[in-house]
Amino acid sequence: MSNSKGTALITGASSGIGKVYADRLAKRGYDLILVARDKDRLDALAAKLTADYGVKTDVLKADLTAKPDLLKVEDRLRTDAAITAFINNAGIGGPGPIVGNDPDKLEQVINLNVTALTRLATVAATAFAAREEGLIVNVGSVLGLAPEMFPSNYPATKAYVLVFTQSLAKELAPKHVRVQAVLPGATRTEIWERGGKDINSLPAEILMDVDEMVDASLAGLDLGELVTIPSLPDYGDWEKLNAARLHLAPNLSRNKAAPRYKAAA
Repeated sequence: MSNSKGTALITGASSGIGKVYADRLAKRGYDLILVARDKDRLDALAAKLTADYGVKTDVLKADLTAKPDLLKVEDRLRTDAAITAFINNAGIGGPGPIVGNDPDKLEQVINLNVTALTRLATVAATAFAAREEGLIVNVGSVLGLAPEMFPSNYPATKAYVLVFTQSLAKELAPKHVRVQAVLPGATRTEIWERGGKDINSLPAEILMDVDEMVDASLAGLDLGELVTIPSLPDYGDWEKLNAARLHLAPNLSRNKAAPRYKAAA
């Protein structure tokens, strides 16, 4: 079998969300470039997907917090004209409350969740815009909308993912490049164990299986959603929130302060 949709490059592809994206996109007819730190896992996944779907798979071992590895992935996105989809999935959980925390650990979260994500999306966007086709999916989190729910700088990095995606989508629309932000809630992946938290301590009613989450995200993509929140029953709730934000726009920048501040003075 030969693919019909080009090649999808997926970061964080060795487990969890990235691994399921790899399976689903292979099933949809994409060849794959799988990126992660664990080469053994990537090799095993690549062999399975080739056997299951007959697609071509390539493994790219990279730690996206290491600049030489990040540049290697950027170069692949820049030069491989077969790449038509980029799943910007790699991320790390927060190390806990900010007060008293190790600034180096907080910086690691920013380096992967913000810096690496931005650099890779920028390179992909530039390549896709030149060809006037392509898809970029940036994986964020509902914590970007609800920072009070988790004490860390992690929600701030995911709020960045949302705003960055909204800005990127507006810029790329004339170039016919699709962009989607995916905002999962709590998802059953290894990120909890890596952060030292027992996943079984979470209420079952808030924890979604990763297959369910990715399938919903792809359904949202098919529906043309810019922002997909897999567990949100009524998409109109997101549209109302976004409309309220846009309602502020005419008054966000004026040549005089609002009257209430002058009255207070």
